[in-house]
Amino acid sequence: MIDIAVVDYGMGNLRSVAKAIEFVAPDKKVLITSKPEEVLGADRVIFPGQGAMPDCMQELNTLGLRDAVIEASKAKPFLGICIGLQMLFDHSEEGDTPGLGILPGRVLRFNKDNHMGRGMKVPHMGWNQVTQIKNHPLWNGIENEERFYFVHSYYVEPERRDMVLGETEYPTAFTSCVARDNLFAAQFHPEKSHKAGLKLLSNFVSWKP
Repeated sequence: MIDIAVVDYGMGNLRSVAKAIEFVAPDKKVLITSKPEEVLGADRVIFPGQGAMPDCMQELNTLGLRDAVIEASKAKPFLGICIGLQMLFDHSEEGDTPGLGILPGRVLRFNKDNHMGRGMKVPHMGWNQVTQIKNHPLWNGIENEERFYFVHSYYVEPERRDMVLGETEYPTAFTSCVARDNLFAAQFHPEKSHKAGLKLLSNFVSWKP
């Protein structure tokens, strides 16, 4: 029995995610997998990733993981991380790429010439605060305005405000965390965010949506 499946579509350092989960939940079986049947058979699913959106979507489709990820996002506790958040939406400016369409909205690039990037470096990299817009079980034990680690050049713009769970300023507010039903997804990397990140992962392991 797989307690937690970490979806492997060849993009990013998944080992750090798995190791962080193993640290907070040593009694759980954690499996990095590229097999759709193992994703669907797991109790919980983590969908991380790093890289360019076109490459990520292509690899997900090539490995036959698309339908498994969509089904898992609707049926069991599901955690998206970094581009694993962005891929959940309808469309990304990066490569004019369609996403999975699980959540309504789009993915936009920080632009140095507009209000979302003026005077700021792209990519947005390093520690930044997350303002908790709404209460959620995964915020338990984490202070509002806690700092998490980010590395990204694109941000999500959800169509529905009620999905927004966290915001971060760079230099104005962008959506850094969303949630709906059994799904929670963050632009930041909890596995790289020390105590606060480990607490969020621990909350995910025990979350009963």
